[in-house]
Amino acid sequence: MSRISFNKPHLTGKELHYISEAHALGQLSGDGPFTKRCNTWLEEQTGCKRALLTNSCTAALEMAAILADIAPGDEIIMPSFTFSSTANAFVLRGGVPVFVDIRRDTLNIDETKIEAAITSKTKAIVPVHYAGVSCEMDTIMAIADRHGLLVIEDAAQGIMSTYKGRPLGSIGHLGCLSFHETKNIVAGEGGALLINDERFIDRAEIIREKGTNRSKFFRGQVDKYTWVDIGSSYLPGEIVAAFLWAQMEDARRITQKRLSIWGEYQVGLAAMERDGVLRLPVVPADCTHNAHMFYVLFGNLDRRSEAIQFLNQRDITAVFHYIPLHSSPAGLRFGRSHGDMTVTDDTSDRLLRLSLYVDMTEADTQKVIEGLVAFGRSISA
Repeated sequence: MSRISFNKPHLTGKELHYISEAHALGQLSGDGPFTKRCNTWLEEQTGCKRALLTNSCTAALEMAAILADIAPGDEIIMPSFTFSSTANAFVLRGGVPVFVDIRRDTLNIDETKIEAAITSKTKAIVPVHYAGVSCEMDTIMAIADRHGLLVIEDAAQGIMSTYKGRPLGSIGHLGCLSFHETKNIVAGEGGALLINDERFIDRAEIIREKGTNRSKFFRGQVDKYTWVDIGSSYLPGEIVAAFLWAQMEDARRITQKRLSIWGEYQVGLAAMERDGVLRLPVVPADCTHNAHMFYVLFGNLDRRSEAIQFLNQRDITAVFHYIPLHSSPAGLRFGRSHGDMTVTDDTSDRLLRLSLYVDMTEADTQKVIEGLVAFGRSISA
């Protein structure tokens, strides 16, 4: 049996056909027919007021930071256990990330620690839905409402997941999605900004179009377009959108297949959790997830390192995840922590991500499970 990769991008079978169709239609630059189909699908899937496809989730976060009018010294509360883009988007505007600890169960931002981190400089809260499992959004939205703050959801991992029936990315004022090749629905690189507060729609279109009112021109709302605001080139090309459209058409099947693999892991590794060898993911009852990721938590860093080596010798790729931002060189330079980061530091040392991609066979999944079970036996022998 060949080596099991950590991730393999899935093809539905229509991607190349749609790319050829995009070329035949004669427009490969942004906001062509396939981009519009993708935007409409996102609006229907999430219920957001407006969806704008972007060239990455990073771009969507950068747009959100501009829309939030982040200025030098403004503070943005977020978890440290996330990718650098979550913080970078705001640091680029002069903002200061304020890191708070995460929950032990879901590994999401600990909503009970947010309010104490708010100061007169706080402008926004950025919950990150780790592994496609929602943060405690009702509490976060209530805190934001009490203090007049914006909520910008980093739902990079959250497409097709819900919180109390509401799609992730559609709950805060703004939401950001990713279609990077490691995500569930992919375009190689790609993302989207979901706008749930109508006051941001017009300006978002301008920011995305390099600071021009070009979108209004094409809709016939102005007789010429010009530079009216700051912005950048945040549009993806039509080739990216065409590829993504094939994935969106098949999103439910993709999600179901991933959930099936996730479920096999959950059942196959349950005995190891009962024996105290590792801990499995936690999904609260009011959340539905998308099987973006299956991770396990070992007792300490050494045990995780042993597991990686053990699996690697059996041609199974397993990886750890984020180095916490609060302890990174840039995090120390541009941000600050509020309170201790005990759970974040502990989690980052112990977490191991398992292979999970649509084209995994049952034999692949069983090989990973059997590898972990064999590791458990080796350390208890």
